[in-house]
Amino acid sequence: MKRHVKNLIPIAVLAVLLSLPYSTLSIPGVFDGAVNTPGSLQLLALCLLFAGLAVGYDLLFGRLGLMSFGHALYVAIGAYSAELAMKDMHLPLATAAVLAIVIGAAVSTLLGAVSLKGVGKLGTVGFAMVTLAFAQAGSILVGRDPKTTGGEEGLPLSTEKVPAAFVGVVNTVNLYWLALAYLVVVCGVVWWLTGRRIGRVWQAIRDNERRAEVLGLNPFRYQLGAFVLAGTLGAAGGVVHLLVTAGATPETTTTDFTLALLVMVVLGGSGTRWGPVLGGVLYTLLDHRLGAVATSDSVASLPAVLRIPLSQPLVLLGVLFVLVVYAVPGGLAALPNRLRRGGGAGPRRRQRSEQHRLGVVEGEPNRPHPDRVASEL
Repeated sequence: MKRHVKNLIPIAVLAVLLSLPYSTLSIPGVFDGAVNTPGSLQLLALCLLFAGLAVGYDLLFGRLGLMSFGHALYVAIGAYSAELAMKDMHLPLATAAVLAIVIGAAVSTLLGAVSLKGVGKLGTVGFAMVTLAFAQAGSILVGRDPKTTGGEEGLPLSTEKVPAAFVGVVNTVNLYWLALAYLVVVCGVVWWLTGRRIGRVWQAIRDNERRAEVLGLNPFRYQLGAFVLAGTLGAAGGVVHLLVTAGATPETTTTDFTLALLVMVVLGGSGTRWGPVLGGVLYTLLDHRLGAVATSDSVASLPAVLRIPLSQPLVLLGVLFVLVVYAVPGGLAALPNRLRRGGGAGPRRRQRSEQHRLGVVEGEPNRPHPDRVASEL
């Protein structure tokens, strides 16, 4: 019965998302107008887009335990490649998008192979540093080549090569549909794979890579496959980002962009089905709405010692993030289970019994023991 209910949740969520463009509901403090107005739909499109990007990033961080600091590079590759293909090669949007995704896949294959070699020699820290180095190189390349990339100004969208359905304020709803389609595709691919044998292999490698090797698996091959898939999905997200924001901006090349995705995943719950989606939506909403709180009269009337930090949206966002991390370990996706257990205050003996029944690693209540995973491969 519970399994049937869980299977209905994605359908119910999709039904709600499909109905939003037709809703006249107003939510003060969240949207400036009704849900179906262009401004609200633009914000919702960004929320869905970043939710999809967070799901793709979690494929590395949550499913394989690889912390990449260079995921923004593939989003930037998708955005800039598609725009340059339309601007300089005069290709239509569909062809330019396919070309951008192929380039993203090729670059992620090359850089992924190099980065993952660092895992074997220097561990996950080496992987993080190598991906950071590649991302910084890409950011410098974009910033110092204004003739090609527009430099700090970025590149505006070549609207003459884009179908009219995606141009103009009146067509914002179509951008919403595009962002929703991207989220559905990313979730469909990632959720389907994690439910298959390859998902169990990823989990085994994350829990104990050496044990996976003893079982005859090749961790490098599976890690590289996940890296390429995450980079390809990121490049596709870059094309969507180009259309939703009407341009390719150097912001997508920065480390801050990747760190934002990391915060989204941790905020929602890494390695879970709905965690990255919840984190992506919530983070994007807060990122766009806390600016209004920071400039409000109530904050302006506070003493300087409080007014100065509270007038910075990132400070407010950081405080909220810390509170959520401490109040809800495991992210927002773990909140329903904690509430059902009465905030996790149940008897310790019952908790250990449940962990033993599920084959869970001591100290990591959401992670099955490697022996249990190995028996399922």
